[in-house]
Amino acid sequence: MQKRTYIFPLLFLSLFGTLFGQETDDIGTETVTVVKPYSPTVSDAFKIKSSPNLNDSIVLQKKKIDYSIFSVPVASTFTPAKGKASGVKKTPPPTLYNSYASVGLGNYNNALVDFYTSREFNRGEDLLDFGLTHNSSRGDLDSTPLDTDFYDTKLDASYAKRDRYMDWGASVGLQHQLYNWYGIENDVYSDDLVASMDEQQNYFNAEAKAHLNMEDSFFKQGNLLLRRFWDATESAENRVVINPTLELPVTEELITISAKLDYVGGNFKNASLNNTTNTGEINYSHLQAGVTPSLLILRDDLTLNLGANIVYGLDTENSDSNFYIYPAVTASYRLLDENVIAYGGIEGELKQNSYHDFVDDNPYVSPTLDILPTDQQYEGYLGLKGQLMSNVGYNIKGSYTAENRRPLFLLNPINIRDDDKSYYYGNSFQVFYDDMKTLGVFGEINIDINRNFTLGVNAEFYDYDTETDNPAWNLPSIKGSLFMDYQITDQWYMGANLFYVGERDDLISQAIDGASPSEFPSTIVTLDGFFDVNAHVGYRLNEQLSIFVKASNIANNNYQNWANFRVQGFQALAGVSYKFDF
Repeated sequence: MQKRTYIFPLLFLSLFGTLFGQETDDIGTETVTVVKPYSPTVSDAFKIKSSPNLNDSIVLQKKKIDYSIFSVPVASTFTPAKGKASGVKKTPPPTLYNSYASVGLGNYNNALVDFYTSREFNRGEDLLDFGLTHNSSRGDLDSTPLDTDFYDTKLDASYAKRDRYMDWGASVGLQHQLYNWYGIENDVYSDDLVASMDEQQNYFNAEAKAHLNMEDSFFKQGNLLLRRFWDATESAENRVVINPTLELPVTEELITISAKLDYVGGNFKNASLNNTTNTGEINYSHLQAGVTPSLLILRDDLTLNLGANIVYGLDTENSDSNFYIYPAVTASYRLLDENVIAYGGIEGELKQNSYHDFVDDNPYVSPTLDILPTDQQYEGYLGLKGQLMSNVGYNIKGSYTAENRRPLFLLNPINIRDDDKSYYYGNSFQVFYDDMKTLGVFGEINIDINRNFTLGVNAEFYDYDTETDNPAWNLPSIKGSLFMDYQITDQWYMGANLFYVGERDDLISQAIDGASPSEFPSTIVTLDGFFDVNAHVGYRLNEQLSIFVKASNIANNNYQNWANFRVQGFQALAGVSYKFDF
């Protein structure tokens, strides 16, 4: 009550004061200048601190409800099955063996022996390899009265070492080959003369090779070849080849400098068969020193290599020398990723010919050859390659080549004279050099039908233009081949190849005393084109042992690979191969 007594007088006095103020006289006007307009801020906004309480009797009150669960035990016999992850069937890795041996025998007394072993040391950093191969035949042909035996035996040993920044190696090889100059038809010479002929030739080869490859060094690689080649007629040849390569990065490009030192020299104890008398020897000695600087340019899809091949050639036997400068330009451009790649180039070189290389191409040459280098002025080519589909690859190329002193194999003239061996009855070949221009077209397709079946086919077409207007002796205008490999099952496998060689021209002539070779009576002969079909099939008894059968010249076509040199007919050879650790 005392609080209410104080409140009422205060309210009364306030109201009275207000009425009294309103009844006063006018106090006048006064100008008020606003220095700053009012700018409200967030802090000036009125904010309700709490929610109002509602005391409405109409609002329904929520009734409190208590929930409870009435549990009843239920018996269950269900047992969930445990899940098991599906496993991936793994193919066990093949067992690797360090040795291999194969032996085969067939008709014509054909024999095949192949042995190879490899040993690793120091956790694979050192590798030692040995290899032995032998291929021979003792069968005779009905088309000739002379022996047609041949042997080819080769033994190789090599050592290689690899570390983080360098790998190097060396190898030695020995080879013995036996061939017969059997290119004489029946009933051409008397039986007594045939019986007196010594048509057997033996070739021997001993060589050593070495290589060195380096990483993170301006010296990139180097190769060395030393070779001694000789035969049963006291002909002999020496060959030395050294090839170092340097790589120098310049800004974003790469400069490569390849050098070459190539020497070949030897002699033949017999004179050319274009001479009617066997007087004098044939000596030859050729040295080449060359350097090939090139600049490699990489730009997105373009790869361009610009260079030149500079060679100094010296004929030390005749004291003759020349400088040669050849182009060395290649390029490739990806038109459609891996599907279409255009490539081309123009290149030239001074090719070092040798007795050893001629024997590899034609073992029936006579030991009376002129050995000269080939001046390949240029070879220009342009092509397309790539993949039509993921499993189909192709390559198409057109080329044009200009060469001086291109070696061609030509039958020696019949020249009955007193030599130790019987190669002067028109049954051996000489090397004829001609200046030639060649237009060529090449195409191939390779198909991987699946991971177990591959198929390939290629064809080559050539048009030759010689300086002497002679045919391009023993060069075909068309060649082609087809090959396939098929892994039938894990045990069975097979393969086949077919090749075709078109017609070739050769010359049969008779030497005349006092006449030049162009004046010898001669006749051009045309050798028919031929197909040769070969196949093999094998069966793996287990991881180590397998058997195989090889068939050659399945069409049984006794064609002439060289003039008067017919090949064996159908040949079959069966054998066994075994892999093991040695």
